[in-house]
Order: sequence, then C-alpha cells, then structure tokens
Amino acid sequence: MYTPLGGGNPNNDPHNRSCGGRFWCVKDICGIFCAVLTWLLILFAEFVVMRVILLPSPHPVFSTVNTIIFQALAFLAFASHIRTMLSDPGAVPRGNATKEMIEQMGYREGQMIFKCPKCCSIKPDRAHHCSVCQRCIRKMDHHCPWVNNCVGENNQKYFVLFTFYIASISVHAIFLVLTSFAECVRNEWRQCSPYSPPATIFLLLFLTFEALMFAIFTIIMLATQLTAILNDQTGIEQLKKEEARWEKKSRLKSIQTVFGRFSLAWFSPFTKPTGRPRFNSHFYSV
Repeated sequence: MYTPLGGGNPNNDPHNRSCGGRFWCVKDICGIFCAVLTWLLILFAEFVVMRVILLPSPHPVFSTVNTIIFQALAFLAFASHIRTMLSDPGAVPRGNATKEMIEQMGYREGQMIFKCPKCCSIKPDRAHHCSVCQRCIRKMDHHCPWVNNCVGENNQKYFVLFTFYIASISVHAIFLVLTSFAECVRNEWRQCSPYSPPATIFLLLFLTFEALMFAIFTIIMLATQLTAILNDQTGIEQLKKEEARWEKKSRLKSIQTVFGRFSLAWFSPFTKPTGRPRFNSHFYSV
C-alpha cells in the first residue's frame, strides 16, 4: 500500500487508486478496453472448449481430465491478470523532491540526485517515468495495455505468471481443437457437437486462430521477461541500451528478487515474493 511522505493516512494520494485506496487502478480508457477484451476472449475460449469440445465428448475420462486441467489454468490466468492489473507496480511518491524532504532524507548540499520534472519526485536508481500511469515506476519494464498497468518491481511476478498461464491454455486449446476435429471427421460430423457442422467449424477455427495468436504473443513475452530477469536488466534498459550503473545480481538472486525463495508459491498469483530487500519508505511503496 502507498505510504505518504512523513507517514499518516495511506489514502492521502488517491492518484491511480480505487476502493478507498486499497487497489491500484490506472484510469486509462485504452487499457480498460484491452483488459475487458482479454477477459472476453478467455470467456469465449471457455465456451468453445466446454460447450463444443469437452461436454459433448463420448469419452468421459478424457473430458473430465481435460476439463480439470483447462479450468485450473484458466482460473490461474485470470487471477494473474487481475493481480497484475490491481497491484502497485512500484510507484514512487509524487512531489517528494522538495528542499525539506531532501534534507530529511539526509542528502548533503551538492550531492547529486535525480529529479523527475513530470511528477516532481526524487527518482530512485533504475526508475522510469510512465506517461500513462503518470508516475515514476521502480524497475519499470514496460507499460502493457493488456493488463492496464506498468510491469515493474512489485508486479512482475504476476505478469510472468499471466503470460505463462495464457500460453498454457492456448497450447491446450489447440490440442483440444485438433482432437475434436479428428473426432468429428471420424464420425462424419454426426453428434459431434450440439451445433450444426458449419457453426461448429466456425467456432473451432476462430478458437484456433485466437489460441495461436495468444500462444505466439505470450510465449515471446514470457521468454523476453525471463531473459530480462536473468540478465538483471529491464525492457526499457535494454531498449535504451543503458549502461549498468548498478551491481548486477547473479541469475539465482535475480530470480529470487522477482519470485522469492523457490517454492510452489512461485506459481501462485495469490502470494507475494518472500525474502526481498526492504527500501527507504520515503522513496518506495511498502
């Protein structure tokens, strides 16, 4: 939760916050549209997989096992998306670049500090300003309209999980479509689905197209994110070819910084990474 300068009520700064300051929410029309579209596409995949492929299947064991797998992956993908979207990515408090605050932080006269002219904040090392969020974000990787949020220090784990689970259900959906086509052709489209053959073909082809697009996009994004984490360099730093002014961590430490110590909690969008370093509360959200 955001901690205002000098303590006090954490809800004093309502910028990008909703529900009395409990949740981070970027009020961007394009981002909200993309987020809702993502949910609708997941619901369409749910409809086709369940109503057209699995429920009419004459093989109960195949249907039951794949229903459990698909529903579990879809639920985790949706939860990861919500967690990425409603988590503070690491926003730096606005307006803390005042003379009084600089003195309070212990800076000496003549000591170099970095100030963001757009949100009037003292920028920590590796922070970048996001024009959509209108805040400086710690270790900002990029702003993703599909989750209507920046991907930064506090929510990168959830974004990686989102890409992983979306890629998983996309590959699983393609597998189910192929098996369904084979079953329909074998039975000459008799009792293949509750819909007519043209409608069934249309639904399966559209799901195949959607799954292929999502699979390609999310697999590439997942690989990009993991590479950036292992190299301890964000997407913006790679794009700008910034020279590392920080001491780079080992690959193990870089992974632990994002996901915490290894456990099954790595794969859960409901747990926060453990064992991460603490920061100066004047600079950071806690």
